Amino acid sequence: MKLVPLGDKVVLKQLVAEETTKSGIVLPGQAKEKPQQAEVIAVGPGGMVDGKEVTMQVKVGDKVIYSKYAGTEVKLEDEEFIIVKQNDIVAVVAE
Repeated sequence: MKLVPLGDKVVLKQLVAEETTKSGIVLPGQAKEKPQQAEVIAVGPGGMVDGKEVTMQVKVGDKVIYSKYAGTEVKLEDEEFIIVKQNDIVAVVAE
């Protein structure tokens, strides 16, 4: 099974949270903050959304930063994904 987003939706897979701080302190499970960085897994076609033309600006494989409380969490075949609107993505991480 795979997720195919509609309209201006994007499917993201969260990147693994850091388990130690920069100074070397190991964080227990509850203290870890959910990462806001993710990899784009699938991108909707864009098109007309709410009467406006939407051009998709991200592509599969991009690493992105998204709004903290954005999206809908989905579990599919023991993997967790987040489906967000493109405008909930605030930046693409360029390497």
